[in-house]
Amino acid sequence: MQPAPPVRRPPPTVTAPIPAAPPPAQALTPIPPGAAPQGPRRIDDFRGERRETEQGGRKVFTEPGRVIVVDPGGQAFIRHNEMDRFRFGARDIRTQQVGAETRTIVIRPDGTQIINVVGRDGQLLRRIRRDQRGREIIIIDNSYRPPGAVGFYVDLPPPVIGIPYDRYIVDAEDASPDLIYDTMEAPPVDRIERRYSLDEIRYSPSVRQLMPSIDLNTINFELGSWEIPPDQAAKLQAIADGLNRAIAANPREVFLIEGHTDATGNDVDNLSLSDRRAQAAAELLTQQFAVPAENLTSQGYGSQYLKEQTDGPSRINRRVTVRRITPLLNGGTASLPPPPPGVPPPR
Repeated sequence: MQPAPPVRRPPPTVTAPIPAAPPPAQALTPIPPGAAPQGPRRIDDFRGERRETEQGGRKVFTEPGRVIVVDPGGQAFIRHNEMDRFRFGARDIRTQQVGAETRTIVIRPDGTQIINVVGRDGQLLRRIRRDQRGREIIIIDNSYRPPGAVGFYVDLPPPVIGIPYDRYIVDAEDASPDLIYDTMEAPPVDRIERRYSLDEIRYSPSVRQLMPSIDLNTINFELGSWEIPPDQAAKLQAIADGLNRAIAANPREVFLIEGHTDATGNDVDNLSLSDRRAQAAAELLTQQFAVPAENLTSQGYGSQYLKEQTDGPSRINRRVTVRRITPLLNGGTASLPPPPPGVPPPR
């Protein structure tokens, strides 16, 4: 099915930041390889714990590990704490408070460290890989905000797509390994005007649409669950091979793993389910296929971006999408290292 051209969506009514996700119930500790999954595995396991409030004109739903915000205009956004993904296979996890910053240091068995630095508001500022000799690579620098930037949402006109649509949105089921890799390395389809924050990328469809993507809709999740059965995991092999190849070529690459559902069920459940499925796919890519966790980020969108316009069950709409976002984070200078914290990218 050929996807519809990108359309411009109205921006949210409220531009206040998305609240931080609830803190973990306990201190972060390593999870050994092969350990059984922890925490809830189905929506039904915690639906009764979900709490609804109204904040600044928006509905805010809080549930274990997630906060969901529904704007008066109908758009919905979800946030989770990504640190859970870094627990698997870690040797040790340490937390340091440095002024207003909290640094979580994940130490791997080979001595490599992944350092996630968050600000007072819980938002990621930097993600750094430090090798055994102390050399550092900044993978994500989220500390720069351009003058005049407001809120978490950017409203851009739809990009001008100058490539065939089956190369702009690639169906993984029909794609060769080389096409999957080429799509992961493809340049933006339109000019990137500036450097975007991670939140602006996560929550602004018109920003994400600047980059080609790969859709995988062959993973069969159980109803209401985000666990990926063993017989489904192999379907991620070609995606994992492309990711590992791209990251080997540029260790600063960052890929967004997106989760999407069909339109059955209620919107809040769908958003939570899609976010957890995206995280589950990212975790599996790391645990089973050795894709570095620090080069991935995940986000769910529920049923807000349907490829097939139907309210009924749809395999096409239940999908995981992979999108390279390095050029968006770096202002189009994806081949260069991120500038120092707080410094705009070169033009």
